[in-house]
Amino acid sequence: GRVTASPWGTSTAGQSRSKRTGSLLREYMLGDILLPMTDTAVRRARWLAPALLTLGSLGCAAAWILLALASDRQCSAMALLAGLDAALLLRLAGMPRGRARMLLALLGTAAAIAVANWGIAAGQIGRVLGLLPWESALKLGANYAWTLVGLVNTPAELAWLAGGLLLAVIAAR
Repeated sequence: GRVTASPWGTSTAGQSRSKRTGSLLREYMLGDILLPMTDTAVRRARWLAPALLTLGSLGCAAAWILLALASDRQCSAMALLAGLDAALLLRLAGMPRGRARMLLALLGTAAAIAVANWGIAAGQIGRVLGLLPWESALKLGANYAWTLVGLVNTPAELAWLAGGLLLAVIAAR
């Protein structure tokens, strides 16, 4: 077959996917740095970004809850990881740069922070009452959870949480 050269090496016509978009790996990993996404790719990814962000935020919150309950600490530095995770997931989902991506990263990080703090408070109270964390989470009221979260989050913990929100916005730019 015919051999063609590109910045990523040589390939035969049978190995080439498309001269316009390149391989899927380059399209998603390099995203809008080297290869701008086509309109069809952006339209196709509209549902993917929020779904992936929701799953990622819940997964990050679950890991944060497990770490906090195992170490018996608040582990608010995990907010930085939640912020980076939200920005990376939106980028991998093919969401174009802009205010919408920054806002979604901020909201995803805020959701991870809220779910994690709720889960940590529920887990701590559940231990005392002999309940599993998810059983306690269903019985925990908003006012009681707010009081518990306010008691355990010191100014240093709040700084970590704010840093995670800021990092999400910066990384999603």
